[in-house]
Amino acid sequence: MNTELFPDSSNVFDSYGEILDALGRKEEAVMNYKKSLLLNPDNTNAANYLKDKK
Repeated sequence: MNTELFPDSSNVFDSYGEILDALGRKEEAVMNYKKSLLLNPDNTNAANYLKDKK
């Protein structure tokens, strides 16, 4: 719901990525971390997550 209410928030997509990863939904987590990084290229959490998934 937050991704719909706050579509320009990098933090929302980063947090959603964390939850999806914890649930084992890795592909969806990657998509959300990529969106977070697109919105905020300085997001080191998303960058580190994506770097580790290569």
